[in-house]
Amino acid sequence: MKKIILIAAMVLGFAVAATAQPRALGARIGNGAEISYQHDMDGNFLEIDGGLGLGLGDGTMNIGATGIYNFMISEFGDGFGFYAGPGASVGLGVGEANYLNLGVAGMVGIEYTFDFPLQLSLDFRQHIGFGLSGHGVYAPSSVGLGVRYRF
Repeated sequence: MKKIILIAAMVLGFAVAATAQPRALGARIGNGAEISYQHDMDGNFLEIDGGLGLGLGDGTMNIGATGIYNFMISEFGDGFGFYAGPGASVGLGVGEANYLNLGVAGMVGIEYTFDFPLQLSLDFRQHIGFGLSGHGVYAPSSVGLGVRYRF
């Protein structure tokens, strides 16, 4: 009987912890396609995106990842939120020119979370990067549409 009570308490505790820190997983379509993960952090959230994008305009494909800590600036209406935040990015260009780039990023966007576990977002992301291997400074930007399953 003690084991059953202990197991029930643990299951309930894990359920409460999972609910207290919502997460979202989906895709962001902008200057390419990315897998997108969000993790709630006391009202703000960390967003990590990784995928394929267009390179620096020289016919290359960029494989990269971006991590941004977004501050929830305002929540208005039922489910709407406005956010912005800083982050960092890393990318690898493959194709006509091969390069590695490191950079800083910023994002501003709006999101809507439905009553069921679906989240849509529209954002603007700006990178300022430093291309290693002789590519110098670059500053690509993109508008992205995010579709995520919230759990």
